[in-house]
Amino acid sequence: MTSLLDRFSLAGRVAIVTGASSGLGVAFAQGLAEAGADLVLGARRADRLDGTRKLVEDAGRLAVAVPTDVSSPGDCQALVAAATAEFGRVDILVNNAGIGTAVPATRETREEFEQVIDVNLNGCYWMAQACGRVMGPGSSIINISSVLGLTTAGLPQAAYAASKAGLLGLTRDLAQQWSGRRGIRVNALCPGFFVSEMTDQYKPGYLEQQLQRIPIGRMGDPAELAAAVVFLASDAAGYITGQALAVDGGMTIA
Repeated sequence: MTSLLDRFSLAGRVAIVTGASSGLGVAFAQGLAEAGADLVLGARRADRLDGTRKLVEDAGRLAVAVPTDVSSPGDCQALVAAATAEFGRVDILVNNAGIGTAVPATRETREEFEQVIDVNLNGCYWMAQACGRVMGPGSSIINISSVLGLTTAGLPQAAYAASKAGLLGLTRDLAQQWSGRRGIRVNALCPGFFVSEMTDQYKPGYLEQQLQRIPIGRMGDPAELAAAVVFLASDAAGYITGQALAVDGGMTIA
């Protein structure tokens, strides 16, 4: 009989993490490795993937790094092919790669808007499509959306918010298509404010202002979000699909 704690184990599983060269992607990779998974790491900044790979290996797991631009369907297919060539399977996808902008709607160019959509929304679809072709029953896809797919946060972020809201619709539809017929669960995480490269770019005083909207009263620790990823990837979440889990300190209820 499987114990409760055993349901959280990812031993013997293979996880792909995109956007794994920095920030939350690094935390996700490290958390999945600590839970027992081997990792396939994708990012555009290939030179920075070595650090993430070392963290995975220090946790006692195997890791493969592949330069990947998720806006290219060919790159997404190549990343999945590398995973199957190295490990023979793909059990988990963390669709984390993303970019953000803060451009007023009257000044945002078509190129700026489309670039965000192409990476944050289209790129997640191409990765899910490539993984969905090889994943077996019991697999899990986790799309990293944002609380900005659910609410606003005082910045002009039309492209980013649209991409993250669109990702929630994509999550629901893929869950409907794949959960019953193929046994692939698809869920989304909606992070609030976590320390990352994106938060480093905010103007002085912005984060302090937003903290007033968060009942818990602080920014999140990346390890807290990684724990949610491990949960959704594991058998402990075996009856959860098509859902959007806000990990935001209560921001969306304030």
